Amino acid sequence: MQTERLLLRPLTRDDLDACAAYTSLEATTTYLRWEPRSRAETAMWLERAVTGAGDNLAVIRTDTGEFIGDVGLWPGEHNSAEVGYVLHPDHYGNGFATEAVRELILFGFADRGYHRILARLDARNHRSRRLVERLGMRREAHFLRNEFVKGEWTDEYVYATLAEEWVPAGSSPSARSRHG
Repeated sequence: MQTERLLLRPLTRDDLDACAAYTSLEATTTYLRWEPRSRAETAMWLERAVTGAGDNLAVIRTDTGEFIGDVGLWPGEHNSAEVGYVLHPDHYGNGFATEAVRELILFGFADRGYHRILARLDARNHRSRRLVERLGMRREAHFLRNEFVKGEWTDEYVYATLAEEWVPAGSSPSARSRHG
């Protein structure tokens, strides 16, 4: 898949160095359920991402060829999928995550035929909340202190959108036809 500024391609085992560069950073994992990973832990995660269920994609800048993160779309029950995303902090604030996730959601609906796509996030993660809201996803749940993460109880938001209602913010309804 390609967007205006990004190439999204399946993760491979050869992506270990690039993935380790950001999964090892505290700034990357602040609002994630896992601590910064060692190279060995990243290798185990990457092996699961390469061989497991779902679409696990590398995010590559087309202007520089730089590997800047990963996005994933994982199947769930009732023809739904969960979207997730992690970028290197050096690339925060440039709209890359929004661009990648928009394309992945479009792919999920148009190519994979999902009925519903959701995103779960730490309620303290304001960047992630703004990202999914910018894409037109609605908050469906606010779970109070439902997960014990990194030594504390945290709130979780669940955002979702349905195939028949989703038109990514900033695009026309005809954008869906690029994949279908």
